[in-house]
Amino acid sequence: MTRRYSLPDGMVDGETMVVPVSGTREALFMIALTAVPATKNGEKPVVLIPNPFYQVYLGAAVMAGAEPVFVPAGKDNGFLPDFSALPEETLNRTVLAYYCSPANPQGAIASMGTMKTLIGLAREHDFLLVSDECYSELYYGNPPTGAAEACAALGGSLQNVAIMNSLSKRSSAPGLRSGFVAGDPDLIRRFARLRDYGGAPPPLPLLAAAAALWSDEEHVIANRATYAEKYKVAADVLDGNFGYYSPAGGFYLWLDVGDGEDAALRLWRDAGVRVIPGEYLAREADGYHPGAGYIRLALVHDKDTTAEALTRLADVL
Repeated sequence: MTRRYSLPDGMVDGETMVVPVSGTREALFMIALTAVPATKNGEKPVVLIPNPFYQVYLGAAVMAGAEPVFVPAGKDNGFLPDFSALPEETLNRTVLAYYCSPANPQGAIASMGTMKTLIGLAREHDFLLVSDECYSELYYGNPPTGAAEACAALGGSLQNVAIMNSLSKRSSAPGLRSGFVAGDPDLIRRFARLRDYGGAPPPLPLLAAAAALWSDEEHVIANRATYAEKYKVAADVLDGNFGYYSPAGGFYLWLDVGDGEDAALRLWRDAGVRVIPGEYLAREADGYHPGAGYIRLALVHDKDTTAEALTRLADVL
């Protein structure tokens, strides 16, 4: 973290402010069990969720007994949710907010100003901001700002912030199931105690492999270059169709195909290409469904296979 975000030496103490986890999906779920109380200000607590979202956010909120509030992240707001625009009564009940930059599935990246505003909002209303940074090393311009970087600019404390990252995307090692959570010592102490009850700590051999991967940047640079090449292929094949844009980060295409579920079925049946309907990654809220009409395509195969899949997609749709 210190190397990647140019943090002051000693800002993040490895002994008291970082805990290794068995992949961040596990951590994203269990952090809600740590952070969600029975009530806040005498009312049912709220968990803020970007919409579209990674499904574990919703599962965690519901299983922890909170009310999920979906905050739109559509084309009209740059695919990033604006938590500060929520009513004061909602923010006063908020106990946890999930935020993902680069975003899944749209690939949008939050600025330093946005990250500082989010942290300030969390501290003003006393909720935990969970910064899901699993795609932080897959970027195609300037490196994304991390929550730790914003915390450093605000004085150095990680109060009200939990930062999560993983080797799944950075190192293309999803099967290793290894990531970390960083936060202030009190949060990490409580979170580690909860995980000890669940028997979740990863085995030492996997931690040794993870340490080697975190210590090496050469394979990450090569990984990023490979994804950049596949995005060039996508731009050539799709040529502006389906609202195509090259995202700032991540490894997804978020394509506007009119009817995502119908398109997904046709692609599987007629092209042998598997995608996810956008409506499965979002919920309708206040009459607006930010996933309707979209499909998500993951560019995780090799370059030739990806080119073939994109060509079939274009032919069928």
